[in-house]
Amino acid sequence: MTPLTMYKKAMKLMGNHFEITVVAEDEVWAYDQIDKGVQEIQRIEKLLTTFSEDSETNLINSNAGIAAVKVSTEIIELIQRALKISSVTQGAFDLSYGSVDKSLWNFDTTMTSLPSKEIAKKSVRLINYKHIIIDNENSTVFLKEKGMRIGFGGIGKGYAAECAKKVMQEAGVKSGVVNASGDLTTWGTQVNGEKWTVGIVHPELASSIFSYMNISGLSVATSGNYEKFIMIDGEKYSHTINPRTGLPVKGIKSVTIVSTNAEIADAMATPVMIMGINAGLDMINQIKDIEAIVIDDDNRLYTSQNIKLTK
Repeated sequence: MTPLTMYKKAMKLMGNHFEITVVAEDEVWAYDQIDKGVQEIQRIEKLLTTFSEDSETNLINSNAGIAAVKVSTEIIELIQRALKISSVTQGAFDLSYGSVDKSLWNFDTTMTSLPSKEIAKKSVRLINYKHIIIDNENSTVFLKEKGMRIGFGGIGKGYAAECAKKVMQEAGVKSGVVNASGDLTTWGTQVNGEKWTVGIVHPELASSIFSYMNISGLSVATSGNYEKFIMIDGEKYSHTINPRTGLPVKGIKSVTIVSTNAEIADAMATPVMIMGINAGLDMINQIKDIEAIVIDDDNRLYTSQNIKLTK
């Protein structure tokens, strides 16, 4: 019997670093299956991108406040699932986040002061998931206000990882990992039959691991302020903007979500950051098949009820 081997391929997709791992006996077969996963991610990228004028996302955005746009069932269903998450998180997750006034927040330039509360609030006035109108019968999406924009940055990587996994599983891959820049989904086991070991990155030392989890059939996604932030008067402000206030969130360095589905894990990480430790964990504890690990500004670790970590 041919021994099992782990085969990997890394590439840039959806503007992010992806790595796909497959456990198989045959090298040629393994890379063929990985290529199927890559093709699926590329298909989704074309569907969701805002960098292509004729993508369905851009057609919806360019018709904001003007007309409903006919789109694929896949986009309708993804938006519907996103709207459910918006409802559960009371708007902390919102697809219309793309409507934020980019001139107000630019984390690539030097900002010396925060905008006033009034100006910040005005910059997010078009963010409102309740103004994303779906017509199932006609398969259309309509954004009620001119200038509104939707974007799948908060859910797209997880959705793509989940779809790539499904395609490879259907092709006969028994074990593997799809890692979308740290948002990853796993199934089966490693070559030695053990679960996959996933490291939670230290929020201040990108090359250092804070703690470990052993998982199979689960997905993990992390949102943090340790990669993109600004310093104003000695205080660190995250690039994560609260869609209600227009101001950066404070208090949490990183949130890691563990779920049975990569799309949900991806979508739920940022809302917990926005909601804060107590409200965020309280919400997670009420939802089935989802757990959270939170690291605050003082490097204290908090977890939801059923999580087990290894130092």
